[in-house]
Amino acid sequence: MVMQATPYFSTGLRRTGAFLAVAVAVGATLAGCGASTASTASTSDGQQTAQAAAGVRVLWMGDSIAGAQAPALEAALKAGGVAFKNATSDGGGNIVAGDHPVTAMAAKDTWKTLKANLASFRPTVIAYQITSYDWGAARQQLSAYQKLARTAQDAGARLVLVSAPPFKIDEFFKPHENAIKSAPAMAAKAAHASYLDASELWGSDYAAGKAQRAKDGIHSCQQGSAAFATWFAKRLGELAGFTPAAPSVWATGPWTGDERYAKLGCG
Repeated sequence: MVMQATPYFSTGLRRTGAFLAVAVAVGATLAGCGASTASTASTSDGQQTAQAAAGVRVLWMGDSIAGAQAPALEAALKAGGVAFKNATSDGGGNIVAGDHPVTAMAAKDTWKTLKANLASFRPTVIAYQITSYDWGAARQQLSAYQKLARTAQDAGARLVLVSAPPFKIDEFFKPHENAIKSAPAMAAKAAHASYLDASELWGSDYAAGKAQRAKDGIHSCQQGSAAFATWFAKRLGELAGFTPAAPSVWATGPWTGDERYAKLGCG
């Protein structure tokens, strides 16, 4: 059984315009978030490459919001020598079962998939973006995040929990608004985990330009995804001890043509 939030919008993607928009947005993000490209080293042909992050392997988890960020994040991390696997789910991805039968089923699937990914991918970092489906009481949320922290520890991996961007609370999400609001605070309390508050990038208003939401008010287009990838790679590099690649290396790559952006109506 699959949960579906506000449906995607469908339209054609103009790749050239998207390339330019992403590059401009990444430049703004670097200025706004204080990121720097000074730590990159020039090669003999004048191109800049990031310090390789040998051995760092990132398993990226979350819902379709995290899924829309995944193409940019994969490009950013791989450009810096980090192995990456996208384990997001468009119909759930949550680890909090709560009391709803649908979220319980989705959480069961997420934990099952995680077990398989730990064995096959062997991540050194598990990065979980809080999902729009982490419904449940605060104690249930905290219990799930602590379970994920223990699972990461047992696998020899670092757990990084990151808050979701602000998104439109439509009729689908409205009954679960309190749980959506309490999840970040519970994630921040989880022991043996690093918590990143993405509001420093997105702000708190989904309708504001800073949030960079797509037409549906929930997901991100290429520009927002590139901004997140730049921000998150920098924060993760500080935690895991590697230097991310400069956005100029990856921001206008083929990932911008991922079909999910066309489905979101990104231009």
